[in-house]
Amino acid sequence: MKRRTPGPEKETGITVRRAIIIVLDSLGVGELPDAHLYGDAGSNTLAHLAAAADGLDLPVLQSFGLGCLTAVAGVPCAGRPLAAYGRMAEKSRGKDTTTGHWEMTGIILTQPFPVYPDGFPDEVIRPFEAAAGRKVLGNVKASGTEIIGLLGEEHMATGRPIVYTSADSVFQIAAHEEVVPLEELYRWCRAAREILQGEHGVGRVIARPFTGSPGAFRRTANRHDYSLPPPGPTLLDILSGQGRTVAGIGKIYDIFAGRGITVSYPSKSNDEGMDRLLQAMAEHRTGLILVNLVDFDMVFGHRNDAAGYARALEQFDRRLRGVVSALEADDVLFITADHGCDPTFPHTDHTREYVPLLVYGRQVKPVNLGTRSTFADLGATVARLLGVPATAAGADFALELGL
Repeated sequence: MKRRTPGPEKETGITVRRAIIIVLDSLGVGELPDAHLYGDAGSNTLAHLAAAADGLDLPVLQSFGLGCLTAVAGVPCAGRPLAAYGRMAEKSRGKDTTTGHWEMTGIILTQPFPVYPDGFPDEVIRPFEAAAGRKVLGNVKASGTEIIGLLGEEHMATGRPIVYTSADSVFQIAAHEEVVPLEELYRWCRAAREILQGEHGVGRVIARPFTGSPGAFRRTANRHDYSLPPPGPTLLDILSGQGRTVAGIGKIYDIFAGRGITVSYPSKSNDEGMDRLLQAMAEHRTGLILVNLVDFDMVFGHRNDAAGYARALEQFDRRLRGVVSALEADDVLFITADHGCDPTFPHTDHTREYVPLLVYGRQVKPVNLGTRSTFADLGATVARLLGVPATAAGADFALELGL
C-alpha cells in the first residue's frame, strides 16, 4: 500500500479533531510467522486465556469485531461489527513494550535492543555498584516475583539491590520500600540508565519496589520505567511540534522518555488508567490521547494468570462502555496492543504475536482492515486524520475508514 502525504483537506470533507489510542498491554491475537525464532511458536494470548477461562463475556469488544481476529471462546465474530477491525504485524525486531509503542508511532527498529540471558557483564555491573554504593544481588534472568521470593530476605538484611533481567531488553532493580526509600531506588535507576547506553543501551531500566515479609512479598504499584529516547521523530513529536495536545496516560511518559508528551496522567492500575482517560477526554477536546493499560501484562501475563487476565479484560470491557458514551462525533477511538504475553505458555516472557486493531467512531466505516504489515500504519493514520505531517513509516488507512 502506498503512503499518502497529508493535505489540508480530507477527500470526504470529514473532520477528526481527536484521536484516542488504548493499548491493551500484551493482548496478542496469534503468533507471527517468525514467532519460532523467539521461542513463541503456537502463542495466542487472547485465544488461550479465553479457553482457559472457559469463555469470555466481552459485549462491547465483541460488537467491535474482536472475535473476528482469532477464535475467542465466548466471543464469536459479530455479524455486522460496529467498528473497523483487523490485526497488525510487528515489523521491528523484538517483542518488548518500547519497541511496540515506538513502532505504532512511526519508528521501526532494524536492530533489536540488547538482551542479557546470562546476566549483565562486569562493565555494566561494576559502575552500577559504584553508583549505588553497594554490591548487587542476583544479576540473572528471572521472573520478578520469583527472584524477590528467593533474594528478598537477603536484600532486607543487607540493603543490596536485586538486579535481574528477562527475555526482554530490561535492567530491573528490585528493592523493599521499607529498606530502600523509593527516591533512592529511583536514583539507582537513573544511574543505571546513564550507564546503559550505546552497546549496552537496553530498552528500559525498571524500578521494581516491593513490600511484605519473607514468604509473602508483593510488588507495589510504584514501578517506574526509564526508557531510551526514541531515535527519531515519533507521531507524538510531530503532533506536539504542531502545537497539538498529546496526553499520555499510564506509563506512556516513561516509554517515550517524556518526548512529545504535553500532559501526563500517571496511573497505578487499569481502572485508574480508565479514570484518567475519562478525565483527559473531559479536559482535552483536540489532539491525541494515548493510554497504556499495563495490568494485563505486568499483573497477569507475566505471572501466567490466565483467569486473572480474563477477569481484567472483562472489567475493561465494562469500563469501555463509559468511554464510548463520552466520545464526540469528531473522535476516533483505536484499540490495540504492543505485543503478546500468553499466560498459558511455559515461560513468563512476552510472546511475538499479531496485535488487534479496532477502530470506532460515529464517522468510521466498519470494514475489515485485514492484516497490516506494520504497527506504524496506526500512527500514519492518526497523522492523516489530524492533518499533520506524515510519520516516517507506515501506510495510512484513513480512506478505508471512510475518513
